[in-house]
Amino acid sequence: MKLTSIFSVGVMALTLATTSQAQSPFRIATGSTGGTYYPIGGIIAASLSQSQNLVVSVQASSGSVANVNGISRGDFESGFAQSDVATWAYRGSMIFEGRPKQANLRLIANLYPETIHVVVRKDSGIRSVADLKGKRVSLDMPGSGTMVNARMVLEAHGVNESDIQPQYIKTHQAGDRLQDGELDAFFFVGGVPASAIAQLAASGVEIALLPLDGAPADRLRVGSPFFSTFTVDAGAYKGVAPVQTLAVGAQWLTSARADPDVIYQVTKALFSESTQKALQSGHSRGKLITLKSAVPDSGIPLHPGAEKFYKEAGVLK
Repeated sequence: MKLTSIFSVGVMALTLATTSQAQSPFRIATGSTGGTYYPIGGIIAASLSQSQNLVVSVQASSGSVANVNGISRGDFESGFAQSDVATWAYRGSMIFEGRPKQANLRLIANLYPETIHVVVRKDSGIRSVADLKGKRVSLDMPGSGTMVNARMVLEAHGVNESDIQPQYIKTHQAGDRLQDGELDAFFFVGGVPASAIAQLAASGVEIALLPLDGAPADRLRVGSPFFSTFTVDAGAYKGVAPVQTLAVGAQWLTSARADPDVIYQVTKALFSESTQKALQSGHSRGKLITLKSAVPDSGIPLHPGAEKFYKEAGVLK
């Protein structure tokens, strides 16, 4: 079965209503349905809807860049984004240089590490990022954090975007094209396991992940403090050998304009026993969303509502 048909829900929002006394809607912008943001957002939305007087919905999107822009515009109340993208938007640096700083971005919580995947067919003969020259490569959708990191990875390996045959498509579409021999490789940044890649590996197509290590990886880590080393373990994807790559943190963001009482309740609910159980049983990355790791090393300020909760919980002074 084609991956496109499996993930045909597109950009439909999953709306989870509570009682008739519910407050205004609280939307969580996530990412593509084949990634990790979408299912994690769904778990959180379901739990919050059961425990809070909110109408919580999870909205598919193009990803990190689109989400920080949407939060700043007021298109939705919250969203997920990579920590590097969020910090650059807040500071008006890197890909946001020359644009107004998105100074209203605020942190609800650090979530989990997002892994840089470079997916190829095992029989392709492609063994490194440098081998992608001349190949058909998907960099993901405009507005995604994946596209930003893909370009950084290519540059670190001495590969210009003009050296490849770039395509700009969603992860599950890239998986379909790789399966049909219409694509040679695709990038994806997200938690392991990413559903679209897991489905591709389970479809009978033998795939491999390219390593991101050695001098190119060192250059990326020196150039950006957001990157850390990460090993995709054997068994994470069917038939895929363990590989060393890089990761960047995922964050849950909101706007400084958001109601402090609402953000306090949302943050408290995220770390409630029921939500933590749902995250731990619902997705492997959900196990990494813990109170202990929620606040360190953030490049943007905490929202006052979240800060209030963290102080009550004893993780902030």
